[in-house]
Amino acid sequence: MEQVLRAGRELDIDRFVGLMAPDGYIEWPYRPPGVPARVQGRVEIRRHLIETAEGFIRIVEHRNVVVHETTDPETVIVEYEAHGTLVTTGAAFEQVVIAVFRVRNGQILSYRDYINPLPLLDALASITGGTRA
Repeated sequence: MEQVLRAGRELDIDRFVGLMAPDGYIEWPYRPPGVPARVQGRVEIRRHLIETAEGFIRIVEHRNVVVHETTDPETVIVEYEAHGTLVTTGAAFEQVVIAVFRVRNGQILSYRDYINPLPLLDALASITGGTRA
């Protein structure tokens, strides 16, 4: 889990994709408009990460990372705080995340990213001058 968080923080797409199983997927059950519900397979994950890598938020640190083992040896739950900045303004960005991973033979089969979309919507509104929908 540390490797996938570091790869995301460092925008190391090759490392991130290499941690995924060939047909693995990433899901966002709670997401702001415009974010896909799921990207599956290394090709689609790579494409999605390339398109969003230079997005409007840059995560610089993960704090208070807690890893919860489950009764299923393939499943782990990770809680953490993502701290970063808005690329365009430099304003602080913070978000609490819960992620559920299924891992087999060192590869991520599934990554369910339970982000809170409200900080993302607030950040976008601060950049565009709009209000949260």
